[in-house]
Amino acid sequence: MDNQRGSHIPESLNRYGYSNIIDVFERACKDYALKPAFTSFGRTLNYAELHELVNAFAVYLQRETDLKPGDRIAIQLPNLIQYPVVLFGALKAGLVIVNTNPLYSPREMQHQFADSGARALVIHKSMAHNAEKILANTNIEKVFLTQVGDLHGFVKRHLLNAAVKYLKKMEPEFYLPGALHLRQVLLKYIGQQPEPVSIKPSDTAVLQYTGGTTGLSKGAVLSHANLISNMLQGVDVLDEAPVGCVETTIAPLPLYHIYAFTISLVVMGYGGHSVLIPNPRDIDGFVKELKKWQMTAFMGLNTLFIGMCNHPSFRTIDFSQFTLTISGGCALTHKAADLWKEVTGCEIMEGYGLTETSPVVSINRPGAIQLGTIGVPVAATEVAILDPEGEPVLEGTPGELCVKGPQVMVGYWQRERETQACFTDDGYFMTGDVAVREPGGYLRIVDRAKDMILVSGFNVYPNEVEDVFCSHPAILECAAIGVADEHSGEAVKLIAVARDEIPDIKELKDWSKERLTRYKIPKYIEFVADLPKTNVGKVLRRKLKEQQAADKVA
Repeated sequence: MDNQRGSHIPESLNRYGYSNIIDVFERACKDYALKPAFTSFGRTLNYAELHELVNAFAVYLQRETDLKPGDRIAIQLPNLIQYPVVLFGALKAGLVIVNTNPLYSPREMQHQFADSGARALVIHKSMAHNAEKILANTNIEKVFLTQVGDLHGFVKRHLLNAAVKYLKKMEPEFYLPGALHLRQVLLKYIGQQPEPVSIKPSDTAVLQYTGGTTGLSKGAVLSHANLISNMLQGVDVLDEAPVGCVETTIAPLPLYHIYAFTISLVVMGYGGHSVLIPNPRDIDGFVKELKKWQMTAFMGLNTLFIGMCNHPSFRTIDFSQFTLTISGGCALTHKAADLWKEVTGCEIMEGYGLTETSPVVSINRPGAIQLGTIGVPVAATEVAILDPEGEPVLEGTPGELCVKGPQVMVGYWQRERETQACFTDDGYFMTGDVAVREPGGYLRIVDRAKDMILVSGFNVYPNEVEDVFCSHPAILECAAIGVADEHSGEAVKLIAVARDEIPDIKELKDWSKERLTRYKIPKYIEFVADLPKTNVGKVLRRKLKEQQAADKVA
């Protein structure tokens, strides 16, 4: 791995002289002690309370385990206030975080735990039965268990925990002898201070595993410098937004995902309040929660924007203080952006990033939004758009988007060959995304190179097809994939979810003729009840392709 990557923080952005994530945390807790920091399930921790709990967890790790700085600890939690407690507590003890999706299967858990060499695990009780099946095949020695209500008061704690276990039946029986209860661990050392740990900018902070939507997930090594740099790049953008824009930030995306993880650091840098939404798919519950707050900012993605705007009660929310919406994770359609602005009065700032870039590469800056683009590169970031031979293309010509900057990962964990393969000779990370550079330096993603459909020698990018069909009033959401065709090599197939009644297929194709070149028009259109998605709402085109192949064999 390149020893230079992930080792520095741009001085031009680092006005507080941060060296690591704990520096950010400590400043926020000192400057904003009595301001709310995180809320989940009706429980709010202010920065002072968060600081006390974080210290308690760090003390326990130092005094009652043999975990040493550099050891890995996996966190497998939904959006609970326990997440920032264990995150910053583990970092304060010098440990490396392994963020783990709570919806993982035992096989996926085993791969991530074994690959990372994690020695400890913090897990919600609803997932403990899966951990029981695979822990013997990992290096995990310490398991910390928690429940939804563990940081609430006596009455609500017992009510919440009983409801999850007995009414919703979300905690299957498990047997994990020696497992520790996180609440008891925290209570034991409340009020005590951990021993200081030296943490350099180049030290690894997080092993952030790629989504695995295109194969076996790999751990991106993100240093403290990587994450602080990207946080500061975000601060640089939001310094142009209205004052107080992140005062009350709605955070529906899971904190184990790099997008929400880094945004939460940005919010913390301003002393903002992150309202965590544990289950954004429960739109009724989500809207009910939103009515409790005068939100100033919202971090989401395309499918979530559409789902919220189509809920009748969403329009009754008070948007008078609402000034900032950021979109990432997947392409933003014109339909979603227009609908969101119509309902909330707020434009969406679409950005672009990857796990490997901590994640933000570019974004539409406040007051300079160009819908349909991913904006301009963030500060201290260089981008190159290259042809298959590695040569720069002309402005307006598609090519692979490549990135160089302080937020670019050190490399893939214990995968030197894969690391070398994804960097150019002069140090640019090759994203695998096809982009064009437009006048003014704005970037536009055409599509994933591997998702491109080749129809009779012509390139068809699924995003373009999807954006067109999503504008049709009868279609709620859709995905375009390539299927084998004896005449054209591949043909475009559109798989869609209808808003109400399924429209006439022929009429739909005729409608698209005015909006798409002939070879881009789907040869096949199929309507389904829903589309397969990741836990953060990104459509899994790979899964659709697999389903199509299986159906063909059957």
